[in-house]
Amino acid sequence: MEFGYIERQQLVDPRHVYTYLPRWSIGLRPNLNLDYQVPHPGGVLGFGGNQDAILRMEMERSMSLFQIMGAEGLVPSLEEEMKRRNAIHKLKKIVREWVQTVSYHHALPERYLRFASGTILTYGSYGLGVPRRLDLFYSFQVHNSESDIDALCVGPCFATIEEDFFIVLRNILASRPEVSGIHCVKGAKVPLMRFKFEGISIDLPYARLKVISIPEDVDVFNPFFLKNIDDKSWKSLSGVRANRRILQLVPNVEIFQAVLRCVKLWAKKRGVYGNHNLQLLGFFGGVHLAVLSAFICQRHPTASLSALFFIFFKTFAFWPWPTPVILQDGVAWPFIPTDKVLWMPIQLPCSPYQFCHSNTVRSTFFIIKSELLRGHTLTKDILRPDFDWNNLFEPYPYPRKYEKFVKIFLSASDKDELGDWVGCVKSRFRCLIIKLEELLGFCDPNPTEYVDVDASEPNLVFYWGLPPAMTDMINIGHVEVEFLKSANNVYQGPTGKLKLSIVQADQLP
Repeated sequence: MEFGYIERQQLVDPRHVYTYLPRWSIGLRPNLNLDYQVPHPGGVLGFGGNQDAILRMEMERSMSLFQIMGAEGLVPSLEEEMKRRNAIHKLKKIVREWVQTVSYHHALPERYLRFASGTILTYGSYGLGVPRRLDLFYSFQVHNSESDIDALCVGPCFATIEEDFFIVLRNILASRPEVSGIHCVKGAKVPLMRFKFEGISIDLPYARLKVISIPEDVDVFNPFFLKNIDDKSWKSLSGVRANRRILQLVPNVEIFQAVLRCVKLWAKKRGVYGNHNLQLLGFFGGVHLAVLSAFICQRHPTASLSALFFIFFKTFAFWPWPTPVILQDGVAWPFIPTDKVLWMPIQLPCSPYQFCHSNTVRSTFFIIKSELLRGHTLTKDILRPDFDWNNLFEPYPYPRKYEKFVKIFLSASDKDELGDWVGCVKSRFRCLIIKLEELLGFCDPNPTEYVDVDASEPNLVFYWGLPPAMTDMINIGHVEVEFLKSANNVYQGPTGKLKLSIVQADQLP
C-alpha cells in the first residue's frame, strides 16, 4: 500500500504512524518533474461561478493572515531592528580590528597592512528580510523579535580558523562587555562561535578567502573571491550564497517574504521548525523553508498570499519524496552523489548545487509529513465562509500525546562546562534517535529544555515521546552507555554526566 495513502487514513493522530518507507537509492538520479503544477485554489476546491467573489474571499483570507502575523508579534519594533543593525555594525568594527591584530601577529609586510580587512555578512531569517531602506522595514521583514542572527565572519587568507578565529577573535569577543555566553562549536559540520551580543543570539561561522582585502559587501558569487578556498569555508559561505540566490530567483520578493513568514509560524507552532535544537533533531531549518516557499512562489508568480499558502500544503503534503525540491534557475542540475540517506532532499539554489544539510531521520520525516498532511486537510476549504486560520496555527499538544518518555539528564560541575557539554551531546542527538528507532520503531524528540531544580549540579533535561508499546522491553542503560561513548569520541573538554531513563507522562515537569 502506498505510504501517502496509509497516512491520509490516520489523520486523527498522524504522529503515531510507524510505517517504514523504503530507502531511495541515492546513487541514481530521480525522475524529476519540475513542471509539477497545482491549479488555482478555486479550481482545486470546486468553487466555480463568480470569480470576483472568489478573488474577494482570497483577499480577505490574505488580510487575515497578515493580522495573525501581527497578533503573534512576529514583526519586531523599529527600535529592536535598530538594535540588531547596531550589533552587526559593532561586529563589523570588531572584525576589522581583529584582522589588523592578526596581520601584525603574522608579520604581514607593511605595504599590505593598510589593505588587510574582513567583514560580516548576514544570512538566515535576518538576511532574507533586511531592507536597505528603513521605510520598507515592515514590508520586507522575515525575522521576528525572538530570532537570532546568522552572521558570517569573512576573513583574509592569513587568518586561520583554528588559532586566529577560535582563539584570538574569541578572546576579543569575550573581553567585550556586550558579549556573553560565548561557546565554540568546533566539531560541527560548519564550525562556529555562538554567543549573545547585547542580548541578541548570534551564530558566527568563519570563511577564509584567498585574498588580503575583503570589501564590506563582498560579492559571494564572484569567482575571484572564491578561488581555491577550503572546504570549511565553502560550507560556511553556502548560507549567504543561498540567501542571495533565493532573493534573485523569486518573482516577487515581498510576496515570498510574506509566504515564508506564514510558513515559519505554522512550522514553529507545530514543532517542526525552530531554533538550532530542532535542526539538530532532524526538523526544518530556515533555509529548508525558504527554498520550499520560493519553489511555490516561482511556479505561481501572480497568486495571492492565501492562495500560495494553500498551494504550499497541497504541493508538499503529496510531494513524491525523496524526489528533490529544486528551484529553477536556468542551470542544468549536476547530480552530486552522496552516501547519506536523504529523506527530504532540498537543493541549495547555488553552485555546487548540493542538498541543504539535514539531520532528518525516519521519525522526524513521518512527523513533518503528517503535519503537512494536517495542513492540507485544514486549508483545502480555504474559500468556505466559516474558514478559520487559527485551527492551522494551533500549537502541537506534545505533553498530552504520549504516555511514556525517555528522559535525557545532562549535568556538569559548572555552567560553562555544562554549556560545552550540552552542545556536544546535542550534536550527537541524531545517533540517539536512530538507536531508539532501531529498538522501538519511532521517537518524537522534543527540543524543549528543562532544569531539574532538585539536582545539586547545573543541568539540562530533555523529554522525548515514545510509542506506547515495547518501552518496557528495552535496556535503556545499554543505550545510555553506547550514546555516552559516541559523545565522548568527539568531546575534548571535561566530560559531564549523562543519564537516560524511561518516565511516565505524569512525571513530566
